[in-house]
Amino acid sequence: MQIQVNAAHNIEGHEVLSVWASDTVKTGLNRQSDHITRVEVHLSDENGGKSGPDDKRCTMEVRLGGCAPLAVTHHASTLREATAGALEKLTRVIDSTLGKQRNQKRHPADLSRPGSTLAEE
Repeated sequence: MQIQVNAAHNIEGHEVLSVWASDTVKTGLNRQSDHITRVEVHLSDENGGKSGPDDKRCTMEVRLGGCAPLAVTHHASTLREATAGALEKLTRVIDSTLGKQRNQKRHPADLSRPGSTLAEE
């Protein structure tokens, strides 16, 4: 699993924060890592130097084998909280997507019976 962290230029200590975010994502997605090829983490402060409620944003995009990329975003008052919130959302989205894939493999649609999803010719 490859993890890439991108922090906006206006974020102080982005090197340390990037290492922390990478380690946090790696640990948080460890259970699902066999299915993940790449994770991109984008950290930003939407108000720049000004403070405000929930002005820190973390967006995560994950690429699973055989699926379109999945993305989540979480806003919080700190980048660490935003990262933790986005990671929680991402974990749920991955679990849901993998569950749907497993279900489709176990119960493939029987397209030969009436009412199938293919248009009749």
